[in-house]
Amino acid sequence: MTIRSLFLVLVMIFSTGAAKAAGGIDLPVPRQTIPAGTEITHQDLIERSFPTRTAQQFAVSTNRGQLVGMVARRTLLPGQPVPINSVEKPVLVRRGEPARLVFREQGLVIIMQVEALQNGGAGNFVRVRNVDSGLVVSGRVQEDGTIRVEN
Repeated sequence: MTIRSLFLVLVMIFSTGAAKAAGGIDLPVPRQTIPAGTEITHQDLIERSFPTRTAQQFAVSTNRGQLVGMVARRTLLPGQPVPINSVEKPVLVRRGEPARLVFREQGLVIIMQVEALQNGGAGNFVRVRNVDSGLVVSGRVQEDGTIRVEN
């Protein structure tokens, strides 16, 4: 065991004990390095104790539900709390690529091919352009990747 790894083990033991003694909080942290662009799963996360002030002072994820299914925007380091702004919803609609726009009202359904003007994940509003007319509209990205226009 190298001096550096021994030091890291001692720091983790001390910080865990100090966190519990001072009223700590368990936060989800990566088990191993998670590269940018990778979807986070339950298996990628473990719980680690931190002082309560860690969650109060920094905008970090406090439960697994905030992370599982999200995509890392940057590399996430093992054992470190995950900043909220370092994860995002998976991109279902990509800028410049074709997408399907769906309009539904009172039994009428219109589906058309459009070009996405923005990236977007489920629940995000994105702008799209009708390929034929050039008309730009906004809609909400659905779980299946279609874009729904709402009145």
